[in-house]
Amino acid sequence: MNRIYVKIRADFDENGIMLPRVIIWEDGRRFPIDRVSDIRQAASMKSGGQGDRYTIILCGETRYLFFERSANSKGNIIGRWFVES
Repeated sequence: MNRIYVKIRADFDENGIMLPRVIIWEDGRRFPIDRVSDIRQAASMKSGGQGDRYTIILCGETRYLFFERSANSKGNIIGRWFVES
């Protein structure tokens, strides 16, 4: 399995929790996320790595979206989003 890094439009709730709202593919297609049903620290079992796993409902189907935190704590880059292919 490979990682596909994607652009995400996200909001932060009043508690500071980051919530993805839209996935944007490289070709510009946009898919609104219907709902985030779970957020937890978890490994990507298929493509490796550790981060935050978001269980999302996308087009009526349950999928996983991962946020890979940056090891560099300085600057504006805090991490990046990926899905497994």
